[in-house]
Amino acid sequence: MNPGGLKQQSNLRRGALFVIASSVMFAFLGAAIKIVSTHVPLEMVVFFRNFFGLLALSPWLFRLGKAGLQTQRLPVHALRACFGLAAMYCFFYALAHLQLVEAMLLNFSAPLFIPLFALLWLRETLPPSVPWALGVGLVGIALILKPGIGMLTPVALIGLISGVFAALAMVSVRSMSSTEPPERIVFYFSAMGTLVSGLPLLWSWHTPDLGQWGILLGIGVLATGGQVLLTRGITSAPAGQVGPFTYSTVVFATLLGWGAWGEMLDLVSLLGGLLVCAAGVLVLRGERTAGTMVSPRY
Repeated sequence: MNPGGLKQQSNLRRGALFVIASSVMFAFLGAAIKIVSTHVPLEMVVFFRNFFGLLALSPWLFRLGKAGLQTQRLPVHALRACFGLAAMYCFFYALAHLQLVEAMLLNFSAPLFIPLFALLWLRETLPPSVPWALGVGLVGIALILKPGIGMLTPVALIGLISGVFAALAMVSVRSMSSTEPPERIVFYFSAMGTLVSGLPLLWSWHTPDLGQWGILLGIGVLATGGQVLLTRGITSAPAGQVGPFTYSTVVFATLLGWGAWGEMLDLVSLLGGLLVCAAGVLVLRGERTAGTMVSPRY
């Protein structure tokens, strides 16, 4: 037996388990957002997701010290925060108004847009499989949105736009990967996201009841815990091998949506979802680095 091969196989199993565990947390995160959004304004949900997430990360971030947080890329950090917040607002809005799995599928279109933005922004070349994957993915998106039969809605478009902004956020992270460690990127996104998302509370504050406070706290814990598990998984094995397991979030979201709300995809949307997932997996299989995939999406 080859010890190196056994170790690699063990790392792959461990990485896959971490990613799947993070997917469970992200699916429950989506369900929690869907529940609380019926009673709490969207602006508050986004703020407390960032605020409680920043609190949870604070002990880890403070250990970095001032030197570890100094940066020469502040404008790019700000741009990344804008993209990330835009994705978050759009995604959370879609979760509140669409089926859980529909919102997840549209947000998970993000990997399909990453190669295009990387080509335009970073001048990266497209792997040969990517154009095929993009074609398959776009067909899948069209089947979910159903533009030709009168079922295309503004809410569904907002869900798709969340995937576009998430892709821009991920590519902005990639543009900083040569100079900025992940910890610094997480800090600036969390801090800027909390500050900016706090501004709308001046006109949209609604005092939550005890149960709603619990859900808002849970959203921050689930988002941060899922991100930590995803980071552990993606850094335990080659990113291209474990990255596709992130699509298990869609499976868990389907089960949660069915169990909690009796949600079911129609056959056309189901086929579209399968195509989006297949295309996303093809794109992620080409990823060689972890930085893009561990960029906070939720």
